[in-house]
Amino acid sequence: MASIVPVVDPSTGELVRELVSDGKEEVSSKVARARAVARERADSSLDERRETLRRFGEILASRTDELATTTSRETGKPVTQAKNEIAGLRRRVDFFLKNVEPTLRERVVHESPDITEVVRHEPLGVVANVSAWNYPYFVGGNVFVPALLAGNVVVYKPSEYASLTGLALAAALHDAGVPRDAFVTVIGDGITGAQLVDAAVDAVFFTGSHATGQRIARAVAPRFLKLGLELGGKDPAYVTDDVDVAAAAAAVADGAFYNTGQSCCAVERIYVHRAIWRPFLGQFVETVKGFKVGDPRDPTTYIGPLARRDAALELLEGQVKDAVERGARLLLGGARVDRPGFYFQPTVLVDVDHEMRVMREESFGPIIGLMPVADDGEALSLMQDTEYGLTAAVYSKRRARAETLLASLDVGSAYWNCCDRVSPELPWSGRRASGSGYTLSTYGIEAFTKLKAWHLRAS
Repeated sequence: MASIVPVVDPSTGELVRELVSDGKEEVSSKVARARAVARERADSSLDERRETLRRFGEILASRTDELATTTSRETGKPVTQAKNEIAGLRRRVDFFLKNVEPTLRERVVHESPDITEVVRHEPLGVVANVSAWNYPYFVGGNVFVPALLAGNVVVYKPSEYASLTGLALAAALHDAGVPRDAFVTVIGDGITGAQLVDAAVDAVFFTGSHATGQRIARAVAPRFLKLGLELGGKDPAYVTDDVDVAAAAAAVADGAFYNTGQSCCAVERIYVHRAIWRPFLGQFVETVKGFKVGDPRDPTTYIGPLARRDAALELLEGQVKDAVERGARLLLGGARVDRPGFYFQPTVLVDVDHEMRVMREESFGPIIGLMPVADDGEALSLMQDTEYGLTAAVYSKRRARAETLLASLDVGSAYWNCCDRVSPELPWSGRRASGSGYTLSTYGIEAFTKLKAWHLRAS
């Protein structure tokens, strides 16, 4: 008997729709469909592939309102932020379209009368894309757009919390001219995702939790598949004593609470130089107080409900309870919002330390802990005290000061006077518990190819 994937509106708790989950046989069949056209896809012209992805970008633009409403309804993402994400995906598509040909162009590395040596890129084949719900356009598009451009076929599993968005993306790709068997969608929860990982694919690209990433890495290790893991973070921000306090407080608060804090690279712990601690804290709290909590379809809403529902709420409640019992003080929030749906109050904690869960484990919600520090050395020590390595930010008027600190941190992205930012021009990667591999940039195009060395002798 087929299992059901319920689509629930997290702003009300009401059932929107029920989808039928793909079982093991359906997953295998869909992978086989993709496999059957993989050679044809690899042999197709780059111009043809670019034209279909160009049309995909146009379709995204024409369907922005519809897509944003769908995403908002099933994930709780404020609709204004969903529209921003769709616009951002279009910019990423433009980047990939511009850069795919020069990135994948064959390279002659040696040429003589005796022999010519050439490096060429070949597609990986069948790419399994197990995607996430928090930024379904970004984290999906970071994989399937360059994968398709590079001549691969893709079997795409959207998160069960963003299934309708995933189906809408598939429809847009097919309407743009991507063959239906070159981009195949499977629907289901983590069990379906595991079945896809176990199927006859050539590469796996996953975005999600560290624990699931570990399980996937163990599952594919015997097959030596190409593996990309974009996992979680506990990203720090340090505010030095020479900043514009009001501007830094507003920027860091946005970095902590945008998308209701449900971002892999959200600021999750803040360290503030003791010389500006009190004014910064005051400005920070006032900024957070101004974030409107409400219906995600209201364009003025900044904080929406949590997509993962009760599990996420219980995690945040547990972090608050643990922190308060260990001596932390609540300056704002700390509990569920008294309204239908899965809302948590924007929460600010002080008198925190690294013995507390809120400063060590990923929160993925509208909650933040702040600590004063005596100097740059103490800030650096605390920023380094984590198993994660996704991003880190330093706010300072002096670039050299910030770069010295950031150079000492084992993270994939370093921010000076900004945070929670991703650029298509730069590689996106995590280190240690935050994952492995690259998306975005030209490196994120090459990631969907394998190199072949050609030794060419005329006679």
